[in-house]
Amino acid sequence: MKIEKINSYLVRDMYVVEIITDNGISGIGQTACWAYPEAVKSVVDKFENILIGLNPLDTEHIGQLLLRSGPFRGSILSGAISAIDIALWDIKGKYHNEPIWNLLGGKVRNKVRLHLLLGIEHGNSKSNNQGIIDAAKKAVKMGFTALKIDPLPSNYFDLSLDKLIKETEDIVAALREGAGSEVDIILEIHRKLTPMTSIHLADAVKKFNPMFYEDPIQIDSIMSQGEIAKRVSIPVANGERMHSIWEFRELLSHGGPQYVRPDIGLAGGFTQTKKIASIAESYHSALVMHNFLGPILTAASVHLDLNIPNFLTQEFTLGDESEKYNFIESSLKRDGGYMLLPEEPGLGITIKKDIIDQLPYEPLDLNNQVPFRDDGSVAYSV
Repeated sequence: MKIEKINSYLVRDMYVVEIITDNGISGIGQTACWAYPEAVKSVVDKFENILIGLNPLDTEHIGQLLLRSGPFRGSILSGAISAIDIALWDIKGKYHNEPIWNLLGGKVRNKVRLHLLLGIEHGNSKSNNQGIIDAAKKAVKMGFTALKIDPLPSNYFDLSLDKLIKETEDIVAALREGAGSEVDIILEIHRKLTPMTSIHLADAVKKFNPMFYEDPIQIDSIMSQGEIAKRVSIPVANGERMHSIWEFRELLSHGGPQYVRPDIGLAGGFTQTKKIASIAESYHSALVMHNFLGPILTAASVHLDLNIPNFLTQEFTLGDESEKYNFIESSLKRDGGYMLLPEEPGLGITIKKDIIDQLPYEPLDLNNQVPFRDDGSVAYSV
């Protein structure tokens, strides 16, 4: 069996790749490099001459070949390799007539616990605190046992430290009230704080017993992220923007045990993310896979979650079940706050080509992604 053709789709706000073999088996993959999907497509196009004619079952060899073909690294390259790797594993599963989790070494659990991104559906702190309470109660009734929000006020960057701490405490208190004590809460800081502010805030929200405190500072320095993990007294989670086994090794070696957050669509697909899980396991650290980009990457994440022993909970958004992804057919079945064991060969995903060919490409507008302080400076700069 050989790779015969590669189809690329820029659809909605995402990049999807389809790899077709000479015996008719095809596989689907997606990148999680959501800010630059056009750049990822260009890299996949560049790889086409390398890929055509190769055996798609040789996933380790292909990953090494693509990574080493040019002496450059980064999220766009890894985002392209990840999409390709996911598609190759989809082919491998279909070829062997097995779900991917079974080819990875079988399952260690029968279902996958989800944590709901409450903010995407209900507006994070942009809604009033009663809105957060009501949204959390609704999610609990739906069967979710873990909920996540970004608790920072929308103008966090212009607030005094005292006001930032107090307003954030109120928001987290509302989430805890709505969730109750039987449900875990997760605080996603989105890389918005300076190291000193993040340490102070972690102390303030400790009383609400968050499951973890995610991405408190900018991702520019792995050493700094690791240092924060050692200095705060609540569990920290890092890694959704990292894209290699070497970065995750350095994060854990600098910061010790912490929750590890690779995105399978950025960190090298199945081939490399399973290695990241093993590195984390050696530090007694669990994986909490990053994921908010739709059913393809949800399916890929679930297959790996089923296989690895050091799994905590899988990020999930109800957006997966919206009309935005009407061109994707998924065999995954959600039961309340859990994803059930998929039995279909490969990913269990198909794309509806009659629909995807008609859909527009509407990329993210980067012009409005950065907030500015009152003095005109970029709020994300530290």
